[in-house]
Amino acid sequence: MSFHVRVLKMGECEVAGPEVYWMSHWHEWVKLYFWMVLIQGDGITAIINTGPPDDLGELNARWSATFGERGKLVRAEDERPLAALGALGIRPEDVDYVLITPLQIYATANIQLFKNAQVCISKRGWIEDFHAEKFPLHVPRHLRLSDETLRYLLFEGRERLRLVEDEDEIIPGIRCFWAGVHHRSSMCYIIETARGRVAVSDCVFKYDNLEQMIPLGIQESMEEFYRTCRRIKREADIFIPLYEPEVARRHPQGIIA
Repeated sequence: MSFHVRVLKMGECEVAGPEVYWMSHWHEWVKLYFWMVLIQGDGITAIINTGPPDDLGELNARWSATFGERGKLVRAEDERPLAALGALGIRPEDVDYVLITPLQIYATANIQLFKNAQVCISKRGWIEDFHAEKFPLHVPRHLRLSDETLRYLLFEGRERLRLVEDEDEIIPGIRCFWAGVHHRSSMCYIIETARGRVAVSDCVFKYDNLEQMIPLGIQESMEEFYRTCRRIKREADIFIPLYEPEVARRHPQGIIA
């Protein structure tokens, strides 16, 4: 099965260079975009990530404490998830699959809006980024999964929660593997398209991380970085880093395939 793929912007921020590039770019600021990926084909609609929360106050209080005002996430009204999807004629109930990477509130905040969707989350990440942390995590639980989202996943949406294996097929034409690097819940989703295999992940932030093999600054494992990047290079024809503004230039109007 072959799918159409495009990206929708959910906001932007700036971070200090060493967060993106390991032990370098000390005196630079790096702009990040937050992408939702829309996947459509054969009557199926799926999205990767659901966008940041409606209220950015607590998230921005934390980010500005690290980077100052420049580090705050900013978002236009048409970059809210339902507005961006609605502009393409897509209602929340039309979405069949929500694919998450990673378990962070800028990706998970709006899961509960898509009540007809199967929600796919890394089983390893569900355990190690939420239920049984292997080591103290720098982001508090409610900024990984909000109380509202957690209640939905545990109760109303429980039957729609799917914990995917480290190697798994979501449906024919969309598969995934565990990426790690950035978070324990970081996945790489691979979509079959007319232009080849499109890989999408948060495991690196910029094309430079992958193309020049510059390790990510805010990562949990150097070994995972090299292993995952080599695999993406082997298996993907097109790669979409989920925070890379350059995606918009390489793929006009956000149309990937």
